[in-house]
Amino acid sequence: MKGVLLTAGEGTRMRPLTLTRPKTMIQVGGKPILQYNLEALRDANITDIVMIVGYKKEVIMDYFGDGSLFGVNITYVTQEERLGTAHAINYVKDEIDSAFIVLNGDIIVDSILIRKLVAKFEANNASSVLMLTEVEDPSSFGVVEIEDDKIKNIVEKPAPGEAPSNLINAGIYLFDKSIFDAIFKTEKSERGEYEITDSLKIQMNENKVVLGLKSDSKWIDVGRPWELLNINEHFISEIEEKIEGEIEEGVTIHGPIVLGKNSIIRSGTYIFGPIYIGEGCDIGPNSYLRKFTYLGNNVNVGNAVEIKNSIIMDGTNVNHLSYVGDSVIGANCNIAAGTNIANLRFDNQNVKMNIKGEICDCGVRKLGSIFGDNVKTGINSSFNPGVKVGINSAIGSGTIIYKDIPSNTLVLVVQEHKIIKKNN
Repeated sequence: MKGVLLTAGEGTRMRPLTLTRPKTMIQVGGKPILQYNLEALRDANITDIVMIVGYKKEVIMDYFGDGSLFGVNITYVTQEERLGTAHAINYVKDEIDSAFIVLNGDIIVDSILIRKLVAKFEANNASSVLMLTEVEDPSSFGVVEIEDDKIKNIVEKPAPGEAPSNLINAGIYLFDKSIFDAIFKTEKSERGEYEITDSLKIQMNENKVVLGLKSDSKWIDVGRPWELLNINEHFISEIEEKIEGEIEEGVTIHGPIVLGKNSIIRSGTYIFGPIYIGEGCDIGPNSYLRKFTYLGNNVNVGNAVEIKNSIIMDGTNVNHLSYVGDSVIGANCNIAAGTNIANLRFDNQNVKMNIKGEICDCGVRKLGSIFGDNVKTGINSSFNPGVKVGINSAIGSGTIIYKDIPSNTLVLVVQEHKIIKKNN
């Protein structure tokens, strides 16, 4: 049996983080999102893997190579045009000679769930099995009607109050080869895409056995920027302590940490784990790292810096006297001295964030900022909760940022915000 990982899309809701990488290559808990799924397949004894790539595919291919470093064999198929899940799956038709499992690359599963899916498929002589999970509000998903484990109907994104159940399609499938015949018969939906749910309906109409398996194992969907912090916390909370770098005298550590090779934690630093620190990092002196913080490789954290529950990507510097709270900071950023990235609204209400032009309630009281790669802040600049800063932008000294800043933008302060578009 082969595994198919769908990882061709950008993940536009994750911008600006995905302007320089696919969403599935954002690192949480020490690994790219995609790696967790690859390892789950491997641990379920599925080692022949096809990755359907597209957007910035070189980032994925350079990292995973032929898969040998991860104990698998990887074949890459490029989806030139992205027209829905069924369209993507059809790209692997020539690579498949038997039943195969399909995972969306941004939905993290564990090997136990995959084994259960395979067992369900084999025990019932099914044509398709899809993983189901229960949610409070199913209106944004494909909602499933089920009877005695058989799928009776699938309604894609029903209107509020019209969902036939609270069970949704989790984006994890096991198919036999007959799915390609159904995909061939599938027409474009109103959204202009070839929906795999329509292909499954064709199978049901042809009296194929299409089953649902309710998930009772780890299943994590990652769709919006603040969800990165949730999944990062989930994986960091499970780390086993591993110290390969140097810890100077006078460092206080409570809880487990991972400290990578050639990293140093300098005297006076206080760490409240669990914390993940990558390779080649320089921390302190006198810094304060709080629970669930993830520092990538070659991150520098200066004197008297406080970082809380944040993701700091490779090559970023957080200079002295700065505060970063509940934020995601991209690669190769420079956070200047005295920068404050706030994580709590003055009115104590939930933080809101602009996602693809829509103001969304993030459902949390504490959330800081999202920085793309190569952002530079000036000394004593401040960022209000929920703002995003695009790639290659620079924020002037003493500036207070209260709304999103586009990519390639210079923000200066005179008497009020003056925004200047940088030349590319």
